[in-house]
Amino acid sequence: MTLTTLITYALALFIAAAIPGPGMTAIVARALGSGFRPTLFMGLGLILGDLVYLTAVILGLAIVAQNFTTPFLIIKYLGAAYLCYIAWKLWTAGLLRQDIQAQTGVKGGMAFLSGLLVTLGNPKTMLFYVALVPTLLPLSEIGPRDYAILVGTTFVVLMAVLLPYILLASKARELLKKPKALQVLNRSAAGILAGTAAYIAAR
Repeated sequence: MTLTTLITYALALFIAAAIPGPGMTAIVARALGSGFRPTLFMGLGLILGDLVYLTAVILGLAIVAQNFTTPFLIIKYLGAAYLCYIAWKLWTAGLLRQDIQAQTGVKGGMAFLSGLLVTLGNPKTMLFYVALVPTLLPLSEIGPRDYAILVGTTFVVLMAVLLPYILLASKARELLKKPKALQVLNRSAAGILAGTAAYIAAR
């Protein structure tokens, strides 16, 4: 794998990730509702989902994805259902605690899982890895070293896209100190998540 090929892949991934879609919408909604730490875990889950697709394509499973759609549909609907659950929790919980650091590791784990499910059920992500990546990378020539480089590149590129969204949305939440404003924010975030779930399920 040449440096030119790697740069082309990184640019294509950056553009695809930066285009607003279900994953980015869910990240912003989560940051507005819960703050930085849980959203960072969710972002790591999103990245893991991308790495799952990348690995599947390199192992030659793009053909399987194109011909056996049922498992992918199940994953998609699981992701949509979990987003609906988060939206319901945001809507009914009212005000969320300001002390994000006091949240337990379990919540971080659940945020991570939600990010993973959102990515695995995201039609935009599926299209990028199943349809576009095979045209960008010489899949038959990729060895362990190339794979490790691709994993590292994917992680760095996606973090570069996600972190500004997470930081800005988390900061916006911290600036809203009035209880009524926070309640409106929580319910707005719940509505966005529910809309994202509907979009994923309908695609």
